Amino acid sequence: MTRICPKCSYVRKPTDEAPEWQCPSCQVAYIKASGEPAPAGYGRYGTPVAKNGSPFSAVLKWLIVLAVLGAAVYMSKPLWTGGKAANVAVSSAQPAVTLYATEWCGYCAAARQLFEANGIEYTELDVEKTSAGYEGHKKLGGNGVPLIVVDDKVIHGFDERTLRTTLKPWFKQS
Repeated sequence: MTRICPKCSYVRKPTDEAPEWQCPSCQVAYIKASGEPAPAGYGRYGTPVAKNGSPFSAVLKWLIVLAVLGAAVYMSKPLWTGGKAANVAVSSAQPAVTLYATEWCGYCAAARQLFEANGIEYTELDVEKTSAGYEGHKKLGGNGVPLIVVDDKVIHGFDERTLRTTLKPWFKQS
């Protein structure tokens, strides 16, 4: 098969020593399969690509991306808290508070003191002296005392922060 260079119209001879994909006369490389001229960077690795814009525009693009991501994280915050709104309407009636405790437990005494000092009404059931206290404690998965139930929320152990947060509207304002 005779190959003719589309650029310089050189007719390739059987004695030419240039590779099959290159014109021996003008040294232009051609794509092997089609015989078309190869692009300027054909066969070269790491040819630089022209960049559009200044380095400032690249920084600006990243700042915009970060701002959008920050806004998305901020807007999804209610989803992290279980979809509960921050301002919930509070009824005037205090929820039922039940304290499963023992006489000798120091944390049980601290819970009693917190409730009494802040005007929280509660029902105490001794898990050692009453069968109702023992059965209720076991039914709720109690593995220690105190076990505090505020409406349907079960609090294992004495956690003052959780108690203050849960009962905040009913605590005395000092």
